Amino acid sequence: MTNAVEQLHAVKARIETAEREAKRVTGSVTLVAVSKTFSADDIRPVLEAGQRVFGENRVQEAQAKWPALREVFPDIELHLIGPLQSNKAKEAVALFDVIETVDREKIAAELAKEIARQSRALKLYVQVNTGSEPQKAGIEPREAVAFVKRCREVHGLAIEGLMCIPPAEENPGPHFALLEKLAREAGVEKLSMGMSGDYETAIAFGATSVRVGSAIFGSRA
Repeated sequence: MTNAVEQLHAVKARIETAEREAKRVTGSVTLVAVSKTFSADDIRPVLEAGQRVFGENRVQEAQAKWPALREVFPDIELHLIGPLQSNKAKEAVALFDVIETVDREKIAAELAKEIARQSRALKLYVQVNTGSEPQKAGIEPREAVAFVKRCREVHGLAIEGLMCIPPAEENPGPHFALLEKLAREAGVEKLSMGMSGDYETAIAFGATSVRVGSAIFGSRA
């Protein structure tokens, strides 16, 4: 595996450059290091280098490695960035600090129930399927603003942002622009958009966090 710490510093430098070029305040973009499929041993050097915000795709995989890492690094902020099944809501609320993939009524209701039961203050994002891809999770763009409103008013959830994953073969710019427009209409401030191949573009379009995995940890097996 390429030296993840060197790669981490390179990504952070590129984020700073992108912030400057977009005339944004340095440090206004949060780097979410996507550690899915990588072991605790792979992650530890990146933690030791000062990175504290991480993203995982699966509840079960995250449960296997993060509780032990948290004992050593208690200030970790862990994001769930993969689809959430309603039967995993209890475990997800217990483990994660941020859930970025709220995308349907059933999940909103389950999360509300578990957040109340566990007395946890989670940060929540609605995932928008900006490309209307049938195989991809996320709410349809035309339904996103109304869904954010229902999450708040019906389920009492504090939705603070929107998240998207543009179609792989398309120019991501229009998708980022759409997400930014929807966020303004919905009255949310955070935008989780941009991955290893397009995070600098996402910053130009207003991303407040970028989810970068392979550019830090190397390609996945």
